[in-house]
Amino acid sequence: MNRRGILFVLSSPSGAGKSTMARMLLEAEPAMRVSVSATTRPPRPGEEHGREYFFETDEQFDALIASDALIEWANVFDHRYGTPRAPVEAALAAGNDMLFDVDWQGTQQLKQQMREDIVSIFLLPPSLAELERRLRGRGTDSEEVIAGRMARAGAEISHWAEYDYVLINEELQACFADVRKIVAGERLRRERRGAWLTDFVRAM
Repeated sequence: MNRRGILFVLSSPSGAGKSTMARMLLEAEPAMRVSVSATTRPPRPGEEHGREYFFETDEQFDALIASDALIEWANVFDHRYGTPRAPVEAALAAGNDMLFDVDWQGTQQLKQQMREDIVSIFLLPPSLAELERRLRGRGTDSEEVIAGRMARAGAEISHWAEYDYVLINEELQACFADVRKIVAGERLRRERRGAWLTDFVRAM
């Protein structure tokens, strides 16, 4: 009953709950793996190369692009982020699902490269006012950073219709329950269940 893995993509404006949702999903789905991105941003205290990110120099990142070793990459807040190709393709072939925390640019590139393997989910905030309130509630960003994130939010939200599923993250647990339903349903799609199902039906 083996099947090919699925690449689940979560996107949202900063502050709409993407990272929290990803963490909850990984805790609830032990067999799901998170995609570890490469980035040119410096590591923050406590981060390790290969765990949170593959921390690369600009020259190393250029080499990854040149050798087609990245499925997607994008500039985000003055740094580059990208998805290494080899571990993703290995996970799919082994039937392991992977979770991607990327923006709309990354999602577009993933769809171009992986097509049928992608399931994309976009999280909307209940309102822009609530989004700003959540950003301020973090207590970690300066006024300048918050203003930048709010300015970018409109552009990100404009791509909502490109996603397979769009959820409004008004109440965290209710939204999370919907994400779990999407994951379960996509795993059961006929075309994802592999050749064993065809063989099973023919043998009846």
